[in-house]
Amino acid sequence: MRDIKVPASIVSALGLTQIIGYGTLYYTFSILSPAIAEDLGLSLEWVFGVFSLSLFVGGLSAPFIGRQMDRIGAATVMTAGSAIAAATLAVCAWSPSVAVFALAIVMLEISSGMVQYQAAFAALVENEPRTASRSITYLTLIGGFASTIFWPISAALSGFLTWREIYLVFAALNLFVCMPLHFWIMYVGKAASRLEPNRTPNVVVGALPPEARRRGMILVSFAFAVLGFTLAAILAHMVPMLGTLGFGTMAVVVGSIFGPSQVASRLINMIFGTRLSPPMLAVISALLIVLGVMTLGLSGDWLPGAVVFAICLGLGSGINSIAQGSLPLYLFGSDGYGAVTGKMAAARLAVGAAAPFVFATAMQNLGIGTALALNAALGLVGVIAFVVVATSTRRPRTTASRVSDRL
Repeated sequence: MRDIKVPASIVSALGLTQIIGYGTLYYTFSILSPAIAEDLGLSLEWVFGVFSLSLFVGGLSAPFIGRQMDRIGAATVMTAGSAIAAATLAVCAWSPSVAVFALAIVMLEISSGMVQYQAAFAALVENEPRTASRSITYLTLIGGFASTIFWPISAALSGFLTWREIYLVFAALNLFVCMPLHFWIMYVGKAASRLEPNRTPNVVVGALPPEARRRGMILVSFAFAVLGFTLAAILAHMVPMLGTLGFGTMAVVVGSIFGPSQVASRLINMIFGTRLSPPMLAVISALLIVLGVMTLGLSGDWLPGAVVFAICLGLGSGINSIAQGSLPLYLFGSDGYGAVTGKMAAARLAVGAAAPFVFATAMQNLGIGTALALNAALGLVGVIAFVVVATSTRRPRTTASRVSDRL
């Protein structure tokens, strides 16, 4: 059977849209939030409260978005999502009141679910299920540069543009760069269907038997939600927390290690991790995240311990992004992939939305050390759930390989 190549042009196009999508819709909010708070007459806590609410609502909308991707195609959803993202960014820039701004931010998070990893992974599965796992690894490697690119861009633009003007620039990027690329991916898919109307898709058959799928869905959704909480809690407070521990200006330096470590983990996995199954990747990512949190909790203000913490957290986060796309495909197959990932994203985003507030409360009332210990213990629960899933799977196959078995 001929080897099917990874669709490089589609992966590259999606990589660019993921950098812009995450950069404009997620990462730069923390850079612009002080100016937003001052302009709207809000405290910074209230601005982040609106953002947390938007994450929660975005999580609730994820299953519906996933079902639409299965029904009309992920690339079609992404094309519409880019237009909605551009429109809501423009409304954010115009917003004359706090109520309009809050509504726009909520709509912005819903549009994020239509254009970010959940949708991009579904587009790759839709394009070619057999190479989707490798394509997801390549895509996350490219998308990992979003914060590295857009944090300094946003900081530089803040020097001579208002936050409202910056949001208009971001709206233009989504409308004139992302939407045409998503439309092109949609067109390529439909053109291929017209040229080969009788082509049998290489559907990936999931590793879980039908009777185990409900239990597997609950376990995996729970594990991703728990790890999402653990990671979101730390990332929201990383630099201030390190400063409180006594690292001073070194807190920013230590925190900056996270990004390159995240990209490095994806590069390492791309080169050396091809023999690891998605369940094992999920277990490794969870263990690295927990190890990082435990290291910081035990090492306190010891600088090498903080460096190990940032590296482990970055490595675990990078692999976790890959697992979010490849594990559902491995366990449940390519049929209904959008709906499956939508349900998982709903649990992960809804739980993760509360993480910054809960962890901040724990640090204030129990101390940083105890808060880190509890967070690590929660992460260990996620590790156990992934291990249970990993021990109850069989190797998935494509429909094409099933045919070849009978020949």
